[in-house]
Amino acid sequence: MEMGQYVLLLRWTDQGIKNVKDTIRRAESFRKYLEKKGGKLTAIFYTFGKYDIVVTAELPADEIAMSVSLATGALGNVRVTTLKAFNLDETRKIVDALN
Repeated sequence: MEMGQYVLLLRWTDQGIKNVKDTIRRAESFRKYLEKKGGKLTAIFYTFGKYDIVVTAELPADEIAMSVSLATGALGNVRVTTLKAFNLDETRKIVDALN
């Protein structure tokens, strides 16, 4: 099964920044959660600017990506924006199919 690629843009909530010392443990839990959903955490970056954390992940379906985003946001530590991503080869096929 070919996995879809996703970019998750996360922003701390008041709760999340208050408990920032737990962020590494939460990141490891998130990695395990993705694996239970049939996915894979490919990268996690802590950033500054508009977003506090940028995650790239592979998941088997858009519906699973949506459930991951909802479940993660429901924990209350971050607000999540999820983007479906296409690599260069996938984009090439899409563009080549244009008439």
